[in-house]
Amino acid sequence: MCANRCPKALADRVEVLTHVALAGVAHGFCGRRGGVSTGDHAGLNVGWGSDDDRAAIAENRARAVAAVLPGAALVCAYQVHSSDVVTVTAPWAEDDRPRADALVTDRAGVLLGILTADCAPVLFHDAQAGVVGAAHAGWKGALGGVTDTTIAAMEALGARRADIAAVVGPCIAQKSYEVDDAFERRFVEADAANARFFRAGRAGHSWFDLEGYVVERLRAAGVGTVAMLGEDTYAQPDRFFSYRRATHRGEPGYGREIALIGLPDSNA
Repeated sequence: MCANRCPKALADRVEVLTHVALAGVAHGFCGRRGGVSTGDHAGLNVGWGSDDDRAAIAENRARAVAAVLPGAALVCAYQVHSSDVVTVTAPWAEDDRPRADALVTDRAGVLLGILTADCAPVLFHDAQAGVVGAAHAGWKGALGGVTDTTIAAMEALGARRADIAAVVGPCIAQKSYEVDDAFERRFVEADAANARFFRAGRAGHSWFDLEGYVVERLRAAGVGTVAMLGEDTYAQPDRFFSYRRATHRGEPGYGREIALIGLPDSNA
């Protein structure tokens, strides 16, 4: 039985992190373990935007789906760091992905996917209404309210925010996320209370708690159950991809991990 978080190792070694708050629905936060990509993208890289072999990316995506909800149709957006959300009524082709950073659905057999490489993936579920959601919360989308628009879109499908469980997955931790004063000012000017998510650093810089900020946005929105995994993508190169780590190391490319959630198809 899982505690607050539990790695689930499959026969093909895909690592899937789950949380008891979402125990009633198929879901998982995949890292980089268990994939077929090599080099800078080694592992379970699922990002079409990366400079990786397309056949390897396709295989990695298939492995991720099989590890979380076998037979489901994977649906992802073209993520642009916005607060835009799309309600999914049917799968679409990869070439037709809408530009958005959150997806919601009440349709069985659809597996919502959010790609990250330091940004915070957030998975949502209202077990009473049978509605799920997934959001890509980088700092820009988080500040712009991507979690709020996701909740509103779920409500339009019959969810109640008091019945929603939301879990923030692996993302860059405060100890790894140094930002400059201009970055901090954006948040403090939006709400003076946001100063609590910054810890003073060297002159002209501070350390930002993205995970804590997203968690507080969810709580302030009235989400019934809010949890986080507390996994730092930057500090665990063997488990997670990280844009910032790749940049600091001068690596030419980086992979993307995927967070997944979906309602099983009872007819499958």
